[in-house]
Amino acid sequence: MESHYSFASIGVVHSCFKEKFGVPRQPGLAPESRAQLELLAPYNRAESVSGLAGVSHIWLQFIFHEFVGKAWSPTVRPPRLGGNKRMGVFATRSPVRPNPLGLSVVKLDRIDIVDGKVILHISGIDLIDGTPIVDIKPYVPYVDNIPEASNEFADSVPKNLLVELSAQAESDCEKFAHEHPLDIRALVMQVLQQDPKPSYQTPDSARVYGMKLLNFDLQWRYLVSDLADGESVLSIEVLALLD
Repeated sequence: MESHYSFASIGVVHSCFKEKFGVPRQPGLAPESRAQLELLAPYNRAESVSGLAGVSHIWLQFIFHEFVGKAWSPTVRPPRLGGNKRMGVFATRSPVRPNPLGLSVVKLDRIDIVDGKVILHISGIDLIDGTPIVDIKPYVPYVDNIPEASNEFADSVPKNLLVELSAQAESDCEKFAHEHPLDIRALVMQVLQQDPKPSYQTPDSARVYGMKLLNFDLQWRYLVSDLADGESVLSIEVLALLD
């Protein structure tokens, strides 16, 4: 018998990622990526987070709010497989699901309780700005860390691309560093080394890619270098961080 349930958002994420494109495909891949999780009334009470400061990481259950209402399919094309092969939706973490629910483990840096607001500062995120949170649970190392766990589809960390910054991008990083309490250069490197473009897309060095990050537009291009043995190496050149 089919059942229907409804949940209230307990909080909202204010993220450094302002759009879907460029967001790390898994949490923890960009440790410098940060956000503030603001609890909403009536859940924004100091009692609701009592004891949570003793936890280093938390599980967040959230809504893929930009995918609400999109038709789901029993199979999807995961980026890890190049976007050309299909797998069952329940064998992946695709945001297009029967119920648009997501699950991420993130680092809890600190908790601020000021003027009736409860703010959880988190990092290593894969959440876009405005993401509704429906639950928070503490990460429990002795049960959540399973050393013998395996996943034939995703058995290792994807190889990072080489990322280099132009002189203009280096200067821009220094400029924006005065506006944000984090390492802007490290954030840019960590985000881009994951290769944000679709896996099936052939890199074109003449094309300039861009994404909204914090309060600037990050621009880059792909470079393909041919090696002596006939192999080619893909890398990224960061062009600029624009206001």
